[in-house]
Amino acid sequence: MSPSHKLASKDSTEVDTSLIDAFGGVRGMVDMTVPGFVFVLLYTITKQLGVSAWSAVGVTVLLAVVRLVRRETLKHAFGGVLGVAIGAFIAMKSGKAQDFYLPSMIYGVLLGVLYAVSALVRWPLLGVMLGPILGENMTWRTQNPGRLAAYTKATWVWVALFAIRAAILFPLYWAGNVTWLGVAKIGLGVPPWLVAIYLSWLILSKAPPPIKVASEEEEKEEEPDHERV
Repeated sequence: MSPSHKLASKDSTEVDTSLIDAFGGVRGMVDMTVPGFVFVLLYTITKQLGVSAWSAVGVTVLLAVVRLVRRETLKHAFGGVLGVAIGAFIAMKSGKAQDFYLPSMIYGVLLGVLYAVSALVRWPLLGVMLGPILGENMTWRTQNPGRLAAYTKATWVWVALFAIRAAILFPLYWAGNVTWLGVAKIGLGVPPWLVAIYLSWLILSKAPPPIKVASEEEEKEEEPDHERV
């Protein structure tokens, strides 16, 4: 394998890993899926809103504790606990089980709008997130038009994902069909997320390689000894 192919392979692997990490990782998606599964399962069996809602909250807290014990990042776990707790609170206040899913549905719509706006103003959110992780910072926007185009295209993939989710979930919410809403919420979680990850990786793997920005530590290491004195 030639050095250029090795470099391209390395960059593709970095993009693949960075994409998964940027969106919470597989573990993060599982943490967000399990509470919803617990809620819809218990509600379908018992029809008890309180038991179902607070059981989901308890599972989310338990998953966060497991992350804490394993010394993993709590960033996505905290967001999960907060989202599930707000959903449980709203559902209990309204007495409508479908409201358990409303906060995350609204959040998805807002994210879709944010991604779309970022692509339209040529600051695609995917590039903003991945640039620092891949060591290119914002060079993709000012020095690498091919990557700007790729980040923009990949960002639209996520806009489409959020739009499809909303188009399926909101009619079920308005119909008050809690069981099918919960099933759809779970089904529209990890599988489409993996598809969006793959399509984004596919787009970025065909883009020009990132222009790396040397960190201060690297610059000091490259600096001749006589210049450090």
